[in-house]
Amino acid sequence: MGGAVDPKNGHFIGNWGEFGKTDAFGSYRLPDPQRIATYALSSNRQRPFAGAFNAAIFNTFRRFRHQVLYVVPPFVIAYAAMNWAVERNHYLNSKPGRMLEGGHEE
Repeated sequence: MGGAVDPKNGHFIGNWGEFGKTDAFGSYRLPDPQRIATYALSSNRQRPFAGAFNAAIFNTFRRFRHQVLYVVPPFVIAYAAMNWAVERNHYLNSKPGRMLEGGHEE
C-alpha cells in the first residue's frame, strides 16, 4: 500500500470503499493523516484591520463608479414616468382637462 507520491495521481490509500486499515474488530477506519502542513502566525504579528479604513473608502468609490450606470437610468426613467403620470392626472382632473378630453358630458 505504500509507494512514492505520484504528482498526477497522488498517494494510494486503498480501493474505493476500503480506504484505510481495518481495526481489531474488522471494520475499516480512516487512514492516518499524512503530509499535512500547518502554519501559524504569532498573535502580536496579526493586523486584522490593517488598511481596512483606507481600502473601504476607495473600494466603495470604485464599486459605486462601476454600478452607477446600472442603477441610475432605471430610477431616472421611473421618476420621469411617475412625474408625467402625476402631471397628466392633475391636468385631466382640472377644468380645462375635463373640457378638452371629456367633452360636454355631465
